[in-house]
Amino acid sequence: MAMEIENPLLRPGAPVGAWWEGLTPRHWRILWGAYLGWIFDGYEAVALVYALGPALKALLTPDQAKTTPWYLGLAIGITLLGWGIGGLAGGVAADYIGRKRMMLVSILGYALLTGLTAFATSFAALAALRFVTGLAIGSEWSTGIALVAETWPNRARPKGCGFLQSGFGFGALLAALAWLLIPAGGIGGIEPWRIMFALGALPAFVCLYLRGSMEESERWMEAVREHRWAATEHAGSAAPSRAARPFSLAEIFREPESRRRVLLATSISFAATVGWWAVSSWLPIYTAGLARAAGQDPAVWGPRIGVIYNCGAIFAYLIAGFVADAMGRRMFLVMTYAGCLVVTALTYTWTGSLEAFAVLAFANGFFTLGFSFCWMAIYLAELFTSPVRATASSFVFNGARLVAWVFPIIAGQIVGEFGGVSNAALIMSSVFVIGLVAPWFMPETTGKPLPA
Repeated sequence: MAMEIENPLLRPGAPVGAWWEGLTPRHWRILWGAYLGWIFDGYEAVALVYALGPALKALLTPDQAKTTPWYLGLAIGITLLGWGIGGLAGGVAADYIGRKRMMLVSILGYALLTGLTAFATSFAALAALRFVTGLAIGSEWSTGIALVAETWPNRARPKGCGFLQSGFGFGALLAALAWLLIPAGGIGGIEPWRIMFALGALPAFVCLYLRGSMEESERWMEAVREHRWAATEHAGSAAPSRAARPFSLAEIFREPESRRRVLLATSISFAATVGWWAVSSWLPIYTAGLARAAGQDPAVWGPRIGVIYNCGAIFAYLIAGFVADAMGRRMFLVMTYAGCLVVTALTYTWTGSLEAFAVLAFANGFFTLGFSFCWMAIYLAELFTSPVRATASSFVFNGARLVAWVFPIIAGQIVGEFGGVSNAALIMSSVFVIGLVAPWFMPETTGKPLPA
């Protein structure tokens, strides 16, 4: 099958028209299929946050319940560890068996495993299911991003990848809405936390849609047929066409230019992950303290600020592709992490009204969750070629999680060592400085065709 010919109007230097020119129903079907998978990733991740406390209350033994915060952090950390390992393995697999097939495996896997979590009868069972669910969840992102990037026209691609990233935010809102609507006493004697996990099995039906409506990436298939294994366009014609395919994970580190891009991008990903974890995980506690000081109900303001934070992220996702195209990739990154530093400092030194704090929470979500992660959906696909695109993207996206997974487990110790939530968040958010430096050593890809 020949590679799809891109609309000439969408090439760099062509006359400027609407960004959606050249998009066909096929492009939108691919985006919608990947979007559905990412929505349920968002639901599953946030459902864990809501349901985990009640689940531990029901599952921990009296002795275990004495250290509930530790078990809470352990369950989240185990999920993140599985996410990191699964994401790395799934990205490699997507470069070998195809984007569509790997996406089907991932969505079906995490849907069934999340559903099974509803039947956990002990913490050990819960932890084991969280780990294997994380393995399945991790591999969905890089396959969806690679598929959309490789099928959408050049000028529309950053917008489409930004739209795809917004699915996580909408999934988070779905989880918040589900938790709000499920009766506190459960349904038919079934506890609310079990219902939340049972609902996570619904994405299995998405696979029926994906099988019939999505097509495989023609760019990837052509590169494999022609035995083009170089990791970046930098290798050019000097890269030999080898019949024996090199291992993709080794290939992204073999070529010096590819290795440099991977390490720089991973450092920024690490900054995004650690900084976001510090900012978002302690935001409910900080909000509760502000609410008590103002004589307001912490139980009301905590969830309210959480929703506002996610709304800020969703807005950022939707406009990220447009902003990144207007500013250029480097300046977008620098602006993003400068914003992260500023809004985090304002957030964790705030002593004013809760209403003004809500506005600040929106800005915080906009930068620390929205722009801070959306660049990976837009930029990483532009740095690597089709035979290694999913591998490189998954390494950058998930490699940071292989380090960051320990932070939820030692959260209490971190707060104690740094003298409180505010100091801990401010000190740990200093990692965002990496995002001010690393982009200047990376290539500018704005307006350039996707590497084949």
